[in-house]
Amino acid sequence: MLSIENLRVVYHDVISVLNGISLEIKDGEILVIIGANGAGKTTLLRAVAGMIDFYDGDIIEGDIKIQGVSIKGLDSTDIMKRYGLTYVMEDRPVFDYLTIEENLKAASYSRWDKHVKTDMETVFEYFPTLKLLKNRRAGYASGGEQQMLAIGMALMTKPKIMLLDEPSLGLAPLITEELFRIIQKLNESGITIVLVEQNAHAALNIGNRAYVVELGRIVLDGQAKELIHNEDVREFYLGAGETKRKSYKDAKRYKRRKRWL
Repeated sequence: MLSIENLRVVYHDVISVLNGISLEIKDGEILVIIGANGAGKTTLLRAVAGMIDFYDGDIIEGDIKIQGVSIKGLDSTDIMKRYGLTYVMEDRPVFDYLTIEENLKAASYSRWDKHVKTDMETVFEYFPTLKLLKNRRAGYASGGEQQMLAIGMALMTKPKIMLLDEPSLGLAPLITEELFRIIQKLNESGITIVLVEQNAHAALNIGNRAYVVELGRIVLDGQAKELIHNEDVREFYLGAGETKRKSYKDAKRYKRRKRWL
């Protein structure tokens, strides 16, 4: 459904963040992308969503295609309207001074059909808490409620592909658990999901396939359930490696080795 080919991205003309990334997202799957802070995961989503220009970034090489058609150079609004791709950013961008219901209506501004009200009820079915709080200003909602609202707003655009950037960031474990259950339900309803997540264990448990990114490169990929048991992934991303302690020098050697695969 979506393919990224040898993508290179720089910020401010000099800072190279993505260094030749290639990957593919298949129709109807949950694709998980994990990696340390600064690996380039968010930059990858920004590039796919057509938002890299907002951050003074440039795609200097490679291509991004949806169903075989290049979307490189299109802005985010065109990508959303033409291909049904929506991006839920990590900082939960909601309109603080609007109510939760008004936020959902605002998210559907680009639609001309008559099903906005029906789709809002669908959002409330996924997130019953939002229905209870629909008349509350979004700025007074908790972090978990704002994350639900951000995903709900994305649903109001009727997406075919949803990019989720760190949806569990800063959330309590019980809320995170519920959020991942909802992400699975959204996928089961037919939405293809690209999930960037620091909570690697939770993400890999619901994902179909996964990529590991280090310093702007893909260093490992495979079935998500298999990567949970990969020794390197367990040690560096799940905190569950060998019981024998390794030195910092060994860790640095590992990273150098993986980066240049």
